[in-house]
Amino acid sequence: MRLTTSSKSIGSKWIGRKWRPRLATVVVAILILVMSLPLVGLFFFRLYENQLIRQTEAELIAQGAAIAAIYAQEVRDAGISPEKLGVAMPPANGYASRGANLDSPYRPIEPQLDLASDYVLATRPAGIPTTVDPAFATIGARLAGILDATQKTTLAGFRLLDPRGVVIAGRDEIGQSLAGVEEVRAALAGRYASALRLRIPNQPAPPLYSVSRGTKVRVFVALPVAVDGKVAGLVYVSRTPNNIIKHLYGERGKVTAAAIAILGGTLLIGLVFLRTVSRPIYALIDRTQRIAAGERDAIRPLDHHGTREMAELSAAFLDMAEKLQARSDAIQTFATHVSHELKSPLTAIQGAAELLRDSGSAMGDDERRRFSDNIVTDAGRLNLLVRRLLDLARAENLAPSGESTSVGAALALLPVDTRLAVEVKAGGDLALRISAENAAIVLANLIDNSARHGATLVSITAASAGGKATVLVSDDGAGISPSNQARIFEPFFTTRRDTGGTGMGLGIVLALLKAHDGTIRLVDSERGTRFEITLPVA
Repeated sequence: MRLTTSSKSIGSKWIGRKWRPRLATVVVAILILVMSLPLVGLFFFRLYENQLIRQTEAELIAQGAAIAAIYAQEVRDAGISPEKLGVAMPPANGYASRGANLDSPYRPIEPQLDLASDYVLATRPAGIPTTVDPAFATIGARLAGILDATQKTTLAGFRLLDPRGVVIAGRDEIGQSLAGVEEVRAALAGRYASALRLRIPNQPAPPLYSVSRGTKVRVFVALPVAVDGKVAGLVYVSRTPNNIIKHLYGERGKVTAAAIAILGGTLLIGLVFLRTVSRPIYALIDRTQRIAAGERDAIRPLDHHGTREMAELSAAFLDMAEKLQARSDAIQTFATHVSHELKSPLTAIQGAAELLRDSGSAMGDDERRRFSDNIVTDAGRLNLLVRRLLDLARAENLAPSGESTSVGAALALLPVDTRLAVEVKAGGDLALRISAENAAIVLANLIDNSARHGATLVSITAASAGGKATVLVSDDGAGISPSNQARIFEPFFTTRRDTGGTGMGLGIVLALLKAHDGTIRLVDSERGTRFEITLPVA
């Protein structure tokens, strides 16, 4: 447990103690935001409200066009003189859609209102009392029943106006002039006009409706009626558009299904995120703490990785943990070997020194010299062990220099060994990706081992294939016994301890070659010893 606490304190040292949200908190916040976006959009997305406004305007245009056709026929049947009609209609009847074909008999009117860009005007001004032309008043009286019946179904307010803008049909406003109203004035000039105005509510709106701008307005449409190319009057229609809440209530089945789909989709996203991201992360954190606490069994793959990136991260982490564990074991083993190797000469030195101190005066010259020689010999062995340890440490921490050399160039740096001959059978000029100094150290240790095992000739052969160079170093010595072949690269393993061997030579060779992306291994040979070295080709 103390190891886990220590690892947490070390982690806090690197990442700091700044507050950071947990992954689960971030995921929940994102999911809540995802769920709330559609609901917020239903209230504040103006395109939806604008569509309701356009829909209302289109319905009023259709209803007004039907009433206008009936009114125009009534004017013709009444035989009203052209002098009582209004101004001449502009081309294309003044209210056809922009871009319409003027030769076509059809004159469609497209909705023009835009809740986002059009100004919402004040409530419609009250009419001004005035006199009504009896001819138009008669027509209005005949059509009043049609308007009332239509209004009961469509809920729209209908007003019929004569060419002067006086209401001739429209309940309590008959005989009042609306010529001063902006959209009426445009229609009297022969142009289609529509407007958004603040409505006069008959009752207070529910609090929930206040979030909708569309519930506070009323759509007004003014369609001029053309008879003999002149304005014979106009149909003035108005209605409050449907609001979002009422519309959604009417579509409550679909809205409920959409809400369930959104909730289900959000929960599915959360489940997928939990299984593919959150759970593997927490599992890896737990595995890290267990490894830090010293559990060797924790160095194994996760039960579920979720994503390819998480699998790669887990693999990299486990690979690092295995290397660190192996490094720790190697350090522990190495420390045990070092303590053992240093303990023997130190004990001998201490014993000889104590004997000289306590009984040196009673010893003869030969005996004192023998103990003194033992001290000097063991001190020399300690000095040799320290030097070899330093050489091994440098080799293990060596970084590739990028230099290159050849077998022949490396051998040229070695002193002439009178104990045996060295010959290069092939590949002496092959360029190897290792510095000449380090290559010379590798060959020197191998040649020295051969000489100490009774060899008289060392043969070296080099060849390359696929960007790799293979160097065979063979001798004619006594060879290595099968029982010792598996241990020859272990530090401090030697069969020549009594003659000064430290068992560090092959360990240094292996470390140097690893630092240059190379390898070394013992291969079978009919006579003597043969090592196979692999290095990148320069």
